[in-house]
Amino acid sequence: MEIVLKNTKSENLEIFSLLDLDNIHETFKSFSFIKEPLEAKIFAVSESISSHQLAKLKTHLNKVNVCSLHIYSNNRNTILSGKSLKIDSVFIKEQEIKKKLLSLNSKKKNDILHKGTVRSGERISSNGNLCIIGDVNPGAIVSAKKNIYVWGKLLGIAFAGKSGNKNASIASLYLNPLQLRIADVIAIGPKDKPKNYYPEIAVIDKQTIIIKPHIIENKN
Repeated sequence: MEIVLKNTKSENLEIFSLLDLDNIHETFKSFSFIKEPLEAKIFAVSESISSHQLAKLKTHLNKVNVCSLHIYSNNRNTILSGKSLKIDSVFIKEQEIKKKLLSLNSKKKNDILHKGTVRSGERISSNGNLCIIGDVNPGAIVSAKKNIYVWGKLLGIAFAGKSGNKNASIASLYLNPLQLRIADVIAIGPKDKPKNYYPEIAVIDKQTIIIKPHIIENKN
């Protein structure tokens, strides 16, 4: 099952696969700080999803302010489950679903450079590296399949290595996040503010996220 989250500006905030409907709490934890109304589209290719599973999924989507939900599937049981919950459910052929997903994924940028403050409730997602010149405020969420670089204060939530890359890193001039995540490893930010004002980088070391000084090598 593929889920596409969009905002009111019709921008794709996230396209992700949901493989385990019985353990979806962690999947939606990083979306809980988004305040703006969202639209969710579920694409299920040859998957039979029960009304019980959809109800559980719908509950989590409601918690992240999803105001519009649609299901596209080539499985009649899934469509009937959706309709029983009054979800807009459309039966379409398998190839049409794959075409829609291919089109949505092709619109996603790889490396992204964002200039300016990322404010509370805002979310920026990259299919590659994400570089932000500005601050990431509390309540903001930034994520990338590769590395995250914040040329400013990182005070919100950062998720690097979304595709499972444990070699990904999160670097910032001032690292005081609410939460850090690299691949499947999560760390809560420190209660005390950093005493030093120098670049730091978060990496995985022995299945734990550690923070150390970020030394930029001069190769000249």
